[in-house]
Amino acid sequence: MTTDNMFDVLIIGGGVSGMSCALVLGSAKNKTFVTDKKIGIFTHQKNSSLQEAIFYNAYGITPGKLGSELLTESTQHLATTYPHITQISNEKVMKIEGSYPEFTVVTNKNSYQTKNIVVGIGSANTFDIEGLMQFVEPHKKALPEKQRIQLKNEDHKVADGIYVIGTLAGWRSQLAIAAGSGAAVATDILTLWNNGVQTHAHDSTR
Repeated sequence: MTTDNMFDVLIIGGGVSGMSCALVLGSAKNKTFVTDKKIGIFTHQKNSSLQEAIFYNAYGITPGKLGSELLTESTQHLATTYPHITQISNEKVMKIEGSYPEFTVVTNKNSYQTKNIVVGIGSANTFDIEGLMQFVEPHKKALPEKQRIQLKNEDHKVADGIYVIGTLAGWRSQLAIAAGSGAAVATDILTLWNNGVQTHAHDSTR
């Protein structure tokens, strides 16, 4: 195992919630308690519900914007603005082992060590990440016939070091909700890194 594969947080999923989480964590890079942190995101987007979306009702997004365009642009945005965040593409997470702060995330190609995990890959009942199946329960805000699932959590926290965001956290499928959920967990992680002192990350013109 090389130290290159050791992370402070790994985000699973490159949809709205995962990218929002990564962007907020990325924007905090100048905070003293973040400068040495290694952040990674699995940007697997093939199954994202954004692939078929078009937006007229999302704050800050040009009406008529395609979700598929947002997916492409978000990974470019992250790479350009916060290049210190490692994007891992074309890998599917199969298994999570260990406990906080020593997790191993196993994909179809590699394995990685991380202290914290954020899971944001949608709420389809095809969810099959080994090591998380004991947390699966029926989605509380989806129609029963859709057979959606969520991970059991309290305020996004599944267990020590494991967070869930977006529809998989039990939220409804709306872009603004998913983005807010990802950003909320990013600020929870920043607070953790700041020794429990409440914190967030704002960009400012000042």
